[in-house]
Amino acid sequence: MTSIELRHIGKRFGSTVALEDVNLQIAPGELLFLLGPSGCGKSTLLRIIAGLLEPSGGSILFDGGDVTRLGTQQRNAVMCFQNNALWPHMTVRQNVGFGLSVRGGGADGQSTRVAEALRMVQLEAYAERKPNALSGGQQQRAALARAMVVAPKCLLLDEPLSNLDAKLRLEMRGEIRRICKSAGYTTIYVTHDQKEALSIADRIVLLQDGRIVQIGSPAELYYHPKNAFVADFIGQTNLLNGTIEEILSDGVNVRTELGRIKAAGLAGKDRRAVVVSIRPERIRILRGDAARSPAANHLAGKVIETTFLGEVSEHWVEIEGHRMKASSSAPMLEASGDVVLEIDAGDCVVLPE
Repeated sequence: MTSIELRHIGKRFGSTVALEDVNLQIAPGELLFLLGPSGCGKSTLLRIIAGLLEPSGGSILFDGGDVTRLGTQQRNAVMCFQNNALWPHMTVRQNVGFGLSVRGGGADGQSTRVAEALRMVQLEAYAERKPNALSGGQQQRAALARAMVVAPKCLLLDEPLSNLDAKLRLEMRGEIRRICKSAGYTTIYVTHDQKEALSIADRIVLLQDGRIVQIGSPAELYYHPKNAFVADFIGQTNLLNGTIEEILSDGVNVRTELGRIKAAGLAGKDRRAVVVSIRPERIRILRGDAARSPAANHLAGKVIETTFLGEVSEHWVEIEGHRMKASSSAPMLEASGDVVLEIDAGDCVVLPE
């Protein structure tokens, strides 16, 4: 297991700033995700850690040793790309052992390590097959085995599931976490898929415009975003512009375009502009004479659109000329009708504007 530290990493391509003052510590054996929109710098950062790109400034340390000027093989950082790049004329066993054969070493030792890598990804029974005889998920596991067999200092994954269909992506999420954690390698995983990150990561690093916006566990980023960008990027949310109107002993009242909303926690000591984030799944949809919690916020509106998604239904509710999204367990509600949205103060997160 390897600890990795990035100190003041920057990268410029001509006049374009791809990364600026990135500081990050990665624990040994950690499964860390680099997440963000296209062009945020996540793949550039991964290539810098791998040694495929040289930073314009800053330093990279593996276990406390400076590897900034070392090549990929010298720092022993192994990268898996979107295209698994398996040799079509080789068997799975030969593909997995290719990196070892290039590096040299005894044949007996290589055979043992290849067998162990195949066992780890549960492909022993497919060792003599060619890649075209494997499913997409099996090919991805073969590519992971090829990377792990050389015992890398760190394993770098660049959107490894992007070429798989939706069902296979879901199946492979758990597989990748199992493989990486059982192998014990420090793993850095790049994706733009928030659900992938939420379901697999130990920690998530969210980037925007070449800078780190927030670092934390999936739950921390989801439930305690630092600003509106984080709240909007991680999962779905409703963002309401407002102003702190009153400081209470147990929270604040915020004047929004939908009326007054009580939010738990102190957001400041003065009246100022803020944004209130409310997750759709934290909203209760009430109809008719349904009992209401006296401590909760209540917003009256009309359901104008409903989408059935199997395990849940999503609803757009119009309130005072504005639209809010709420979700509910199946069965679907009718696609129209008057409702009241009930929202606990603790589910209204106040963020800086």
